[in-house]
Amino acid sequence: MKLLIVDDDPKLQAYLSTGLAESGMECTTVGSAEDAAREIATSTPFDIILLDVMMSGRSGWEFLEELRGRGDSTPTIFISARGSVEERVKGLKLGADDYIVKPFAFEELLARIDAVIRRRESLPVLRVGPLEIDPAHRRVQLAGNPVDLSPREYALLLAFVEAKGKVMTRVELLSKVWDIDFDPETNVVDVHVARLRRKLGRDHKNMIQTIKGEGYQFE
Repeated sequence: MKLLIVDDDPKLQAYLSTGLAESGMECTTVGSAEDAAREIATSTPFDIILLDVMMSGRSGWEFLEELRGRGDSTPTIFISARGSVEERVKGLKLGADDYIVKPFAFEELLARIDAVIRRRESLPVLRVGPLEIDPAHRRVQLAGNPVDLSPREYALLLAFVEAKGKVMTRVELLSKVWDIDFDPETNVVDVHVARLRRKLGRDHKNMIQTIKGEGYQFE
């Protein structure tokens, strides 16, 4: 298994790379999001990324959002000293597969890595008419053509599909996709629905119906 470790703490880099190498894994270590992006662009694909949150330059939040926005679905685990519920939820909402709070037991890290890989490999492909969603790789195809979605757009589409035809209110979508449990009187849901419709294309934009006075329904 080939891992990319992204953390600006040299001691943690050494600790992780040594322990993981002893477990039979090949490790590449970098200290910033910029270096990580270069490694991903020039190396053979990584099986998993271990990512710190707070680093000089771009944060781990920003790096993962950009990664998922480009359609890169490499399994990613945040490893961070920032361990509040809000921060862990944010990491998962941005597309991380897991979140480990420092300090941690090395055996736990190995178990989390194994669980992420097994969970990714076991996820079924979702098919609705001409739409196909591969959750293991976060890939979407429509009528055989790839659809490039941002992390929020992908989460929104997945929420519609998992609703199985149920009308989703804006408050429900805010909770499921943005983790906001109240109506902030914003049009963020409508804006993202409009973007998603555009990316589905003229022939398929009506898959998402507006139900006046209620919300949206995926047909």
